[in-house]
Amino acid sequence: MGAYAPAAGVSARGCLDAAGPWTISRALRPPLPPLCFFLLLLLAAPGARAGGYETCPAVQPNMLNVHLVPHTHDDVGWLKTVDQYFYGIKNDIQHAGVQYILDSVISALLADPTRRFIYVEIAFFSRWWHQQTNAMREVVRDLVRQGRLEFANGGWVMNDEAATHYGAIVDQMTLGLRFLEDTFGSDGRPRVAWHIDPFGHSREQASLFAQMGFDGFFFGRLDYQDKRVRMQKLEMEQVWRASASLKPPTADLFTGVLPNGYNPPMNLCWDVLCVDQPVVEDPRSPEYNAKELVDYFLNVATAQGRHYRTNHIVMTMGSDFQYENANMWFKNLDKLIRLVNAQQQAKGSSVHVLYSTPACYLWELNKANLTWSVKHDDFFPYADGPHQFWTGYFSSRPALKRYERLSYNFLQVCNQLEALVGLAANVGPYGSGDSAPLNKAMAVLQHHDAVSGTSRQHVADDYARQLAAGWGSCEFQVIVYNPLGRKANWMVRLPVSEGVFVVKDPNGRTVPSDVVIYPSSDSQAHPPELLFSASLPALGFSTYSVAQVPRWKPQARAPQPIPRRSWSPALTIENEHIRATFDPDTGLLMEIMNMNQRLLLPVRQTFFWYNASVGDNESDQASGAYIFRPNQQKPLPVSRWAQIRLVKTPLVQEVHQNFSAWCSQVVRLYPGQRHLELEWSVGPIPVGDTWGKEVISRFDTPLETKGRFYTDSNGREILERRRDYRPTWKLNQTEPVAGNYYPVNTRIYITDGKMQLTVLTDRSQGGSSLRDGSLELMVHRRLLKDDERGVSEPLMENGSGAWVRGRHLVLLDTAQAAAAGHRLLAEQEVLAPQVVLAPGGGAAYNLGAPPRTQFSGLRRELPPSVHLLTLASWGPEMLLLRLEHQFAVGEDSGRNLSAPVTLNLRDLFSTFTITRLQETTLVANQLREAASRLKWTTNTGGALVRGPTPHQTPYQLDPANITLEPMEIRTFLASVQWKEVDG
Repeated sequence: MGAYAPAAGVSARGCLDAAGPWTISRALRPPLPPLCFFLLLLLAAPGARAGGYETCPAVQPNMLNVHLVPHTHDDVGWLKTVDQYFYGIKNDIQHAGVQYILDSVISALLADPTRRFIYVEIAFFSRWWHQQTNAMREVVRDLVRQGRLEFANGGWVMNDEAATHYGAIVDQMTLGLRFLEDTFGSDGRPRVAWHIDPFGHSREQASLFAQMGFDGFFFGRLDYQDKRVRMQKLEMEQVWRASASLKPPTADLFTGVLPNGYNPPMNLCWDVLCVDQPVVEDPRSPEYNAKELVDYFLNVATAQGRHYRTNHIVMTMGSDFQYENANMWFKNLDKLIRLVNAQQQAKGSSVHVLYSTPACYLWELNKANLTWSVKHDDFFPYADGPHQFWTGYFSSRPALKRYERLSYNFLQVCNQLEALVGLAANVGPYGSGDSAPLNKAMAVLQHHDAVSGTSRQHVADDYARQLAAGWGSCEFQVIVYNPLGRKANWMVRLPVSEGVFVVKDPNGRTVPSDVVIYPSSDSQAHPPELLFSASLPALGFSTYSVAQVPRWKPQARAPQPIPRRSWSPALTIENEHIRATFDPDTGLLMEIMNMNQRLLLPVRQTFFWYNASVGDNESDQASGAYIFRPNQQKPLPVSRWAQIRLVKTPLVQEVHQNFSAWCSQVVRLYPGQRHLELEWSVGPIPVGDTWGKEVISRFDTPLETKGRFYTDSNGREILERRRDYRPTWKLNQTEPVAGNYYPVNTRIYITDGKMQLTVLTDRSQGGSSLRDGSLELMVHRRLLKDDERGVSEPLMENGSGAWVRGRHLVLLDTAQAAAAGHRLLAEQEVLAPQVVLAPGGGAAYNLGAPPRTQFSGLRRELPPSVHLLTLASWGPEMLLLRLEHQFAVGEDSGRNLSAPVTLNLRDLFSTFTITRLQETTLVANQLREAASRLKWTTNTGGALVRGPTPHQTPYQLDPANITLEPMEIRTFLASVQWKEVDG
């Protein structure tokens, strides 16, 4: 997606030209030379060398070296679907065909041994690779070995950084990097992370990149105010210290801001999609422009060099879906390089131009041996102008965001079952299947125009189709499966017809159950639900039987309407831990009490909506899929009161609130539950009044929060946010609402230092605290105007995404103890138990043994501070295992939860024995003992050392002694021997 702001000199598609935006051209491509000709050229090229920094080109030490990086940015879905982009279909929407780009680039590289190119999106490259002949594959392997075709980033996609969960990020990066490792070995391993298009950058993303072994990170989009300050201070490149818990340099990452986003300098684009003039060096031609272009280039290079600290600068030569005719680009770049470098002899120019790559540029920065400043915060929110805050996509397409989060949950269940059972997990009485299709679909969903909600509607539909296809090939006959490493109690809710049901546990004992009937007006949308509590072993399942029994009068519980009377007593729901009180006059939540801690907090919660701007006198910027811009600071209430109904049974207490025909909520408490559950339903949002609406759930309290609130970073570490403030520059706040919105992946909280109110989400949303004691989350958006960032259609959500249901989980606790609650609850929300229904007496998986009604994959539970992040098949008799310490430094909560923890993995699992354990980098593409990273000196003292920290891993790991430090993730490849599993 190339929606750079026109104010920065770039069109909505990100392309530059002196006269205006680039236009699509269907110029004829020159014929490509035959493959045998290129094979001869390859043999004549310099000898094949190992990939890495040693293949980098020579530079001139006393000159300004301009590293030209030819590249293409290929969105894995945006205006067209993934398949439409790959095959070049529907070019009337956007001219783009990735298969032709790769064909053309390989041919152009073979034509000249000095040329270089980088590629990023492995979802496309792997598809192209599987269509190539063995001869062509060897040609490509040689180009990679010589460093002339370099992979940057190497994930399946270039993932979003706001709406993505860290577990899904790790999974998609692992998928792409494993393909490169299997296909090219260490020659294909990317040294540089490359996020040129995501719309803001999270601290956790940098931490993950560092733990994956990357030496550096380059990105394109930076807040316009931040960029201005950094250019003045020469801080376009620095070291990002991306964790407050992990010991430096574990999460330290050299980070650079690219000068032109990811586009070439103005007037220097030579693609069929551009309109800039080619280099004409024949002085007899009336179109001769070589001298003018060389002088212009020298001026551009000199000006850019003033904002960077070394005698090396980088220019990205390419953009969205470019190089379909690579010869056009390379022919002009060849001329530019030759002409500019000739000026060194003729006129004493001090500028040297060369084909290069991000890794080779980074290598030169490293050799400069400078001391670099350190960054501790993140790069959210991103704005490309005074009224253009890219905070809308934090909440866009909430249904797709929820589907993605549910699919992550289900993928982990599939992975675990495959790992616990081995190959037998992939074949059963209902057919065969595995997790691979869902793994790839989930990886695609991490793309920065997928889970972000910023694609066109038909593309969003195709993303959902891919997820559905992935689910279909990964079905298991499991009733209630718990993917957590600890036992769990889970309230199962099943839609049923009215009647009486008997529920029995795995041992055949009857368990308490209830049927709750929703208001008759909602009978189609809300059928009756059967409730019962399931007790689930760690990493295992329990099977419950449900039978309907005849009775003369069904004993179902229907919500009782509560009349609005000013003299009515306050309405409460409560269990042994929490009491929630509602205002009888308005029907709104008014108070929460933590009865264990004797904490009482007035909390008023209701729904509001911002009227979406369509442009005004200050700016014509409208709210859209990317941009959030309300037309006024104060939101409007959906309703000032709610019609309420009450349900109280031994298994649940609920208050049903109806705010309008399109907005309702159920506030719920189960026995033993330490949080309040708010299940909201919004949509279809009415727009018949021609007003686009952005709906929020807001919590107002008297807490004195001093302008501060806290949000998670991709579901892991917590960052402090301050209203109208940025840690590294003085903010000129031009949008008081949108400019204070941040991505909320799993939780947001406010605190006065004594009491803390935390709200957990079931999907990524935008959130903020716009006044002290207040907290809000955006739950849905429906907009009538496009925000002119390239999508070219308004965010209307007319299909299945028009009506959305979701949950907010509310915790009230002391500030000191709150982390234990929100860390463990967030873990359970992301990896909730999976309920799968199968007919009673269905086919058995193992005909030689009775079916098992209960099973645990662990011999003992994991301690609360340890999260089993990954358990997945890696190959024959090999598993991928990731263990994570899920508490940060300072989050002990009075239970020592931030202390290091040591595990014995030797006999931890019940279905297999670990025979050999090898520790790797986070994405399992390098052994940890052999991995090394570049060394950087920082102005905080010390240097980034080579090799892994904090552990110096021995060659022989002791599975009985694995220690995790706070916030540490350790990754292992485990050779295993499976035991026979009955049933």
